[in-house]
Amino acid sequence: MKFIKFFLLILLSFNISVKANSNDEIQSLLKEGKKLIFIRHAIAPGGGDPLDFDILKCETQRNLSIEGIEQSKNIGKFFSENNIKIDKVLSSEWCRCKQTAQHAFDKYETKSFLNSFFSAKFASNKNKQIYDLKKYINEWSGDNNLVLVTHYVTIQEVLNVTSSSGELIIADRNFNVLARQNF
Repeated sequence: MKFIKFFLLILLSFNISVKANSNDEIQSLLKEGKKLIFIRHAIAPGGGDPLDFDILKCETQRNLSIEGIEQSKNIGKFFSENNIKIDKVLSSEWCRCKQTAQHAFDKYETKSFLNSFFSAKFASNKNKQIYDLKKYINEWSGDNNLVLVTHYVTIQEVLNVTSSSGELIIADRNFNVLARQNF
């Protein structure tokens, strides 16, 4: 029994130090600038969109929970406390993405190319959205970082990775994933 407790203590210590090193690496990457920071919207209970979904009416959509609001604020705190510079924050037009951007960064612009195409209602938009997103990034010439608050389907299509709610996925301009951070 003592051996198991000792082994667990060693494992826990190891995980804490790995996370700290990982956080330092992420801060260094972001301080270099010129990175794409994809953020999957924070926690919004449920899955998909309700049948009566209207992009102009937040009350018809899944919205952030209290935990999702706190998660968004923690994302913003990470950027401000570490003095990570941002050129722009772009968000999907879905309310849960706009809420994430608002609570984390305050100022943001919406772009339809970041919208979800998960449901059949929007699936036909996928190719144009991905084309427009890649075109925007190819034309982006900022020295700081570009934040993109979007949905897991968009992140998966562009970066070929899955994401958790409130997760940051840092990529270069060629869409190579460099690091990830959960909040």
